[in-house]
Amino acid sequence: MIESLKKDKLSPITVLTGEDFGQYSQMKELFLNQIGFDPSDLNYSYFDMAETVYQDAEMDLESLPFFADEKIVIFDNVADITTAKKSYLADKELKRLEAYLANPLASTKLILCASGKLDGKRRLVKLLKRDAQIFEAKLLKEAELRTYFQKLAHREGLVFESGVFDELLAKSGFDFSEVNKNLTFLKSYKAGGQVTSQDIHKAIPKTLQDNIFDLTQLVLLGKVDEARNLIRDLRLQGEDEIKLIAVMLGQFRMFTQVKLLGSQGKTEQQIVAELSDIIGRRVNPYQVKFALRDSRSLSLSFLKKAMVYLIDADYQIKRGVYDKDYLFDMAILKMAHERQ
Repeated sequence: MIESLKKDKLSPITVLTGEDFGQYSQMKELFLNQIGFDPSDLNYSYFDMAETVYQDAEMDLESLPFFADEKIVIFDNVADITTAKKSYLADKELKRLEAYLANPLASTKLILCASGKLDGKRRLVKLLKRDAQIFEAKLLKEAELRTYFQKLAHREGLVFESGVFDELLAKSGFDFSEVNKNLTFLKSYKAGGQVTSQDIHKAIPKTLQDNIFDLTQLVLLGKVDEARNLIRDLRLQGEDEIKLIAVMLGQFRMFTQVKLLGSQGKTEQQIVAELSDIIGRRVNPYQVKFALRDSRSLSLSFLKKAMVYLIDADYQIKRGVYDKDYLFDMAILKMAHERQ
């Protein structure tokens, strides 16, 4: 829709919004390019509402164009029309903006940019939904995300070995901006030929989740020295023990949940559905698939004790009983000993 837009055919009011920040950023960049936005061109006015005094923006909005028949005014970061807790405009200022939206100038095209979910309860948003052209970057379903990036990868000349594309999606957390960024890494690393699992590991930087997964595997294999070296590296990168414990605990909790549900004879799809219902959000099917695989050799007794060690370390750290480095190291040693 944006690619078919013409600058001289813009609606009096246009809204760019959306909960998927990766898509929203891409959409906003494409839109501004499509209308030929140039900050040095006096026929365009740009205001970041997080930093602008509203009176200054309003004065420009309500003044007639000086250099042409029409002008374009952009209000960026209009968080006040979303469900975000941030608010940059006072109630009186919102009322004045509302009055303009009800009766916009024919010579001015107003563009409102607001990442996040529109707050449908606001009168301002109701006016926008009635009168404005709205471009919304909605969160994609897994199938839509997969189709989009498969086509993009094909255009970029990337061909994946069986199962490797799924590995890319899982490593990216099925997040639009992360998949997009990681495809760029792959394109830079792999000029041609099939993309392998090894390429994924070499080309894409490790996330905290990846490092904690590696740490968990080292603990399970009893490789304590290697585990402590990885912990030291994470500390040097600025990661805090409480955060490391939280992520590691999340992994062990997932192992325990899928093992309990699997022992009840539930299929992988049933486990995804039940966990989604319990947690209150859609659980990534690949997260369940990998958790089932990685927890196969672990006993419920070990998993319960591992979680107790981590919870106890977290509690002691927050009470300030001992040094947090020591408490986390002790939890790792206890888990490794329990596993052996």
